[in-house]
Amino acid sequence: MASDLSRLESRYRNACQKQEVLPNSSILSCLSKVKHQKVHFEQCFLEILIDNLTFSDIPPLIDTLSGISSSDVDAVDVSQKSSDVSIDGESLLLLLHAVNHKLRTVNLINSSFGKDVLRDIFQRGTTCQVLKLRFSPIRRLNMTGKFMELHTLNLDFSVHLNSFHINCFSCMPKLMRLSMCETRVANLWMTSAALSKLHSLVELRFQTCLCCFDTGPCPTSGGVTRLGNEKIFSDKQQFSSYLGSRCVDNDDILEQTMEHSTDDTLGRLCSDNLSFLNHDSLKSTTQVLSDESDSEFSSDTKEVDNLRKVSDPVIEFNNQANSNVIVSTSKHSTPSGIISSVPTLIPTFEVMSSSRRLNDSNSFNGHANADEFCCQHNYIDNFTITEVFSKDEGSLTNSLKVKNIPMTSLKNHISSHPSPICFETYYKEYMITSLPNLLVLDNLPIGDVEREQAKLVFKRYFEHAPYNRQGKDSVVSIIQRREISSGVFFQRSSKVKQRYLRESNHSFLRSLSAAKVNSSPQPHSHSIFKFRSDPSEETKSFRPRQFEYHPTDPRLMVFGTLDGELVVINHESEKLVGYLPSVGTTLNSILGLCWLKKHPSKLIAGSDNGSLQMYDVCRMLSKVTDRYCNMDASMHTFDDFEQLTSVHINSNDEYILASGFSNHVALYDICSGRRLQIFKDLHKEHINVVKFAHHSPTLFATASFDKDVKMWDLRQGTSQPCYTASSSRGNVMVCFSPDDYYLLTSAIDNEVKQLLAVDGGLLTSFDISSTGNAQNYTRSYYMNGRDYMITGSCEEHVVRICCAQTGRRLKDVHLEGRGSKNSIFIQSLRSDPFRAFHMSILAAHWHPFTKSEIIKVNLLQTEECIEESTSS
Repeated sequence: MASDLSRLESRYRNACQKQEVLPNSSILSCLSKVKHQKVHFEQCFLEILIDNLTFSDIPPLIDTLSGISSSDVDAVDVSQKSSDVSIDGESLLLLLHAVNHKLRTVNLINSSFGKDVLRDIFQRGTTCQVLKLRFSPIRRLNMTGKFMELHTLNLDFSVHLNSFHINCFSCMPKLMRLSMCETRVANLWMTSAALSKLHSLVELRFQTCLCCFDTGPCPTSGGVTRLGNEKIFSDKQQFSSYLGSRCVDNDDILEQTMEHSTDDTLGRLCSDNLSFLNHDSLKSTTQVLSDESDSEFSSDTKEVDNLRKVSDPVIEFNNQANSNVIVSTSKHSTPSGIISSVPTLIPTFEVMSSSRRLNDSNSFNGHANADEFCCQHNYIDNFTITEVFSKDEGSLTNSLKVKNIPMTSLKNHISSHPSPICFETYYKEYMITSLPNLLVLDNLPIGDVEREQAKLVFKRYFEHAPYNRQGKDSVVSIIQRREISSGVFFQRSSKVKQRYLRESNHSFLRSLSAAKVNSSPQPHSHSIFKFRSDPSEETKSFRPRQFEYHPTDPRLMVFGTLDGELVVINHESEKLVGYLPSVGTTLNSILGLCWLKKHPSKLIAGSDNGSLQMYDVCRMLSKVTDRYCNMDASMHTFDDFEQLTSVHINSNDEYILASGFSNHVALYDICSGRRLQIFKDLHKEHINVVKFAHHSPTLFATASFDKDVKMWDLRQGTSQPCYTASSSRGNVMVCFSPDDYYLLTSAIDNEVKQLLAVDGGLLTSFDISSTGNAQNYTRSYYMNGRDYMITGSCEEHVVRICCAQTGRRLKDVHLEGRGSKNSIFIQSLRSDPFRAFHMSILAAHWHPFTKSEIIKVNLLQTEECIEESTSS
């Protein structure tokens, strides 16, 4: 009965004899195990453990496997259990190719094989059914080979993985189960667009339930039926047995907990216009990563090797009456400053006691047994953790702040190893609605009730149909009504003013654009921090600190640098238009910039040393030089305003307002250059930003860190504001809508509101999750007129786009630094006043030797379209 398998063993021994090597005992043991399975009428699975192989074992093994297609072996599994592997990547690939179509499982956890192994697998494909590539150095997943039989893909603990190519899943039509726990995937829109290619996907996991080790429904949730013929642990005894034998399980992670070293958080600026940190003055022991690093694979394998030492959540049960259950989640190896930017990155909470539970007053009491702890589920996206859990039980009550918790569903379980996407607000509902075929998400089964609730949440909080239209009223139907001349359409059920919803040719174009933005996965972005005035000249790179689009010429942009330079560019052709070098031995960053409206060649620039000057672009140098020509380009030198952070010009180019690190505001006359008045003590703390209205030359608003935004009228004086609107945190930014109907205010840590400009009444409060970081300074501006709002914060790498009318989120745009350690954050941003769904972002990097840059983003064009057009 087992004669065929005996011949396979004999073939292996003969191959070893021919190669003059001793047979490997582990291979002989596997072959004996297969013969035992055959005798007992079981399926014959040959498991090859590469940990036990050496270079000399590969040739005879390949010789043996080349004839396995005609043997009684049903399938071959190639697995790895430790990082101590002797064979190289080329030997591993030869081994996989020799097995060919009988390959069932490939389980690799070692990045030492190098990028070539993964690149070969991704580009060529594999015949296996289960592919596990945990701890891999993948940064951007792009699988273009043939994976026709693949039904399970596991990429857990690939800590560099943050994005997908839009078509990376098109080559695996049978994929049913996908796990990406503790990756850096964070973008809901990009992720759902990529996963929508998987029409067979029914189980998805970005965080793991403590009592589950695969992607299927948790046995205790009622979803005990598993797709396929695989066995599950469905009772406590089996679960305990799994924990007891976890050190030898294929899906196990080594039991040594990694120590997480947190870097000192770099100082952050309070405003769009505060002194920027001069990174060149910092000392760093970290090697500078090359800008030419592989965009799809991380060049830093040390981080992956360290994370491989992370243990599964350790659960300790004591027999004492007051025993605690301790859950230790793995720490993400991101710099501490990045960790602080929750909800888009992994938190650092460690310990939770089962002897306490949250009640309706958000405090811990009562007692929970081990069964409740392990088997109850709670989605992390339903609340925000703002402080690290303390191991001291006495301080545990005060160490957790909860927001928007449905108390009926909150239990003592916290899912372990979450990816950043799990912390996005309404992540669960978004994924369920976007992937209608999904049956299990994060080990929780999805029923009809959950799906209907998800649709309601999605409709309420996400901008699916533009301009507050109903979901079924698609852009196509709008265009059809227009074509048949059905007249002007109004949303009668809406309480918003009718004039805002009146349709026109422009609104149709905006609707089409909004639909395109919503459906595109990742918009095209392009850095413009290097310029040249002449094709024969070398490019010059700058360190931008502040920038502004020109108000009438769509080609022009001005930016000031950390080194005190003033640069005017044609951002379409990326050519230098005007340049002024810094003056003096002290470099003073330019923090305030504003173009004149009636004199398009003139602008005002203010520096952090208090200097304030008017320049004429026509008199600037047309090339980069060290020669200073202040007398030629400067039109006026105004009286200094100490510690200046913000300048703005009124609508008729008559007055300038300046604010800074004080409670005062200075008023200047543009024509004479004189300072007319200093308005003292307008706020209790320093005034971060001052803004004139777009059309009323005497109205201006101030935003202060005393938590107030105030409206003022020069005609009434400044003894009393027109009104005061308050935030719960210090205000970083305020700006008028283009028609002056509304004010957009931005307070620390994503508190963004839209107010009525006439009386300061609250119109829209944007539901953006806070991070709990008091240095997360947020800035917001209007886009597409007053249709949308864009907002970004200095401790995060994401720009959020929301409908200004409804507050619903249209899209998030995530930025990625060049190199695995070069994490990026948003210093400032502006929308393009001439192009719908275009914006520019002033981005800085955590790495001290990486220069800041201005990134142009086209939301209507995807990265994939650019790649395809370039390749063709």
